Amino acid sequence: MKKPLQVKQLLCTIAALLFTSFVFAQDIAKQAQAGFDVLRADIPHGKIDTILYDSKTVGNARKALIYTSPGFSGKNKYPVLYLLHGIGGDEKEWLNGGTPQIVLDNLYSEGKLTPMIVVLPNGRAMKDDRATGNIMAPDKVAAFATFEKDLLTDLIPFVESRYPVIKDREHRAIAGLSMGGGQSLNFGLGNLDKFAWVGAFSAAPNTKKPEELVLDPETAKKQLKLLWISCGASDGLLAFSKRTHEYLVEKGVPHVYYIEPGVHDFKVWKNGLYMFSQSIFKPVDVSNFAKYVYSDK
Repeated sequence: MKKPLQVKQLLCTIAALLFTSFVFAQDIAKQAQAGFDVLRADIPHGKIDTILYDSKTVGNARKALIYTSPGFSGKNKYPVLYLLHGIGGDEKEWLNGGTPQIVLDNLYSEGKLTPMIVVLPNGRAMKDDRATGNIMAPDKVAAFATFEKDLLTDLIPFVESRYPVIKDREHRAIAGLSMGGGQSLNFGLGNLDKFAWVGAFSAAPNTKKPEELVLDPETAKKQLKLLWISCGASDGLLAFSKRTHEYLVEKGVPHVYYIEPGVHDFKVWKNGLYMFSQSIFKPVDVSNFAKYVYSDK
């Protein structure tokens, strides 16, 4: 007859195995259905705040938005997603065009997300970071590359000093649309000691060449929890996502490559956020990556 302690240990082991089996048996995130971005009055809502942080990189204070989930509590610690905008936007582009707070609130109400903090910064790291005038001016384009230093040395430390976050790479994600998608690939894959979850929605021409993005495929295989690349099938910039995907396949680096009907717009980017956010900060089964094929059902 087993002793009480042995029985308890056996039951715990069985429960853990059942939980693991359940997690990996879960369905993959699927294409958003009608209503996923419609404001609902019958569910709890998260909160969006504006923060002001001191940027030593730029030399002045900079703005960012922060979304905290429904039920957010300073007594808990949270992973963080840094969500980046495109070349014609600023920290409010996602808010104005993609209503991420509504998308995420609805997902939380369905129990599909790990509670997280989402930071929406201005990825144009220069003193006058407004999206005005010639947005393609060389200094403004260069400022998107400068944002890597601002993000790593100024913004992330600020967020981690003011909010209850888990301060390791396994609990830090970066994703973005268009220019922000290119930044996410450049900064995320270039700093695997800082990010374990990387997502690019319709990555723009600022995306580095694949062999520059992934200098050490073996390290990328070990350190990446999830690398997500999605784009619209009729997007004129699809080639940048495609060449990265083909290189990753050649080097055997697991990733999701999701192509859906659409062009270079928020319809595609909102779905990218919808699917990517459901896939981060939770157990990952890379054998499921190949199942990410567009279906409207």
